[in-house]
Amino acid sequence: FNPSVLGTREHWDAAYERELQTFQDIGDAGEIWFGEESMVRIIRWLEKKKVPLDSCVLDIGTGNGVLLVELARSGYTNLTGIDYSPSAIQLSEKVREKEGMSHIKLKVEDFLTPSAELSGFDICIDKGTFDAVSLNPDNAVGKRKQYVRSLCSVLKTEGFFLITSCNWTKEELLNEFREGFEILEELPTPKFCFGGRIGNSVTALVFQRK
Repeated sequence: FNPSVLGTREHWDAAYERELQTFQDIGDAGEIWFGEESMVRIIRWLEKKKVPLDSCVLDIGTGNGVLLVELARSGYTNLTGIDYSPSAIQLSEKVREKEGMSHIKLKVEDFLTPSAELSGFDICIDKGTFDAVSLNPDNAVGKRKQYVRSLCSVLKTEGFFLITSCNWTKEELLNEFREGFEILEELPTPKFCFGGRIGNSVTALVFQRK
């Protein structure tokens, strides 16, 4: 990929500062990455697999924290969201407060350099964070490898990793996560047709840690 401002912390700090101001002004939590259906897709899979409601869940790059709120509404009780942007965590704290979901844990944390207490998760969820890492102008390849190492350190053996991406195909993601993970299934995502060829604008996969 070509490097992009979308891969920089400065971009996300500025974006979430704007969203934080908007939330304070009109109570709008801002954009839901990949839309509502991306959250429904994740929650349906967890329910289908009968993942216990007390499973330890990490939302990597939580942004406004809306996914965690939806998980809490579905009965999940052990939820943590991290983001390297302090403005994002401020926003997600306000969203959590508004929704009365005080049990959701939120932390400013860079997933590429996780703290020692960030470990032992049964489920890790990524909606767009790996995409952003991949666009970093400064050594994106090294950062992607570090992401996989971090994922191995925070996710339990046999834990599940659910990733939603608009930059990577299924085959490319299988290659990126080939060390330490195996594919369980591909989740259905909206299809589009262009020039007579049908494709997916979004890829959603479930991996299991070996």
